[in-house]
Amino acid sequence: MKVTVIGSGYVGLVSGACLSEMGNDVMCVDLDERKIGMLKDVAFVPDQASALVGSDALLIVTEWRQFKSPDFDAIRTALKQPVVIDGRNRYDPRLMRAHGIEYDGIGRRATPAEPPADAQ
Repeated sequence: MKVTVIGSGYVGLVSGACLSEMGNDVMCVDLDERKIGMLKDVAFVPDQASALVGSDALLIVTEWRQFKSPDFDAIRTALKQPVVIDGRNRYDPRLMRAHGIEYDGIGRRATPAEPPADAQ
């Protein structure tokens, strides 16, 4: 499985290293290449757009401004499977579903799917 990790601070580096150790192809995106340079089997790319192409999932573990309101449609299109795991709980799960993205906010209580139309 190819996983893109956006934000390679403490949580992102540890997550990326663990995912790689488990046999995943990991692509880390960060502004500082030195962070990733010491890890083996983890690739570094400076921009998220190229890192997302062909990934099976996206793990977001950053507070970067550009991820306050990203282009969810572009994210969905770039990913092989539109799966986003949000380590910062920045997004509304209903909004993500509306964009066709399977979303999980780490530590957030699961929100039920929309009720059936005939439910009262």
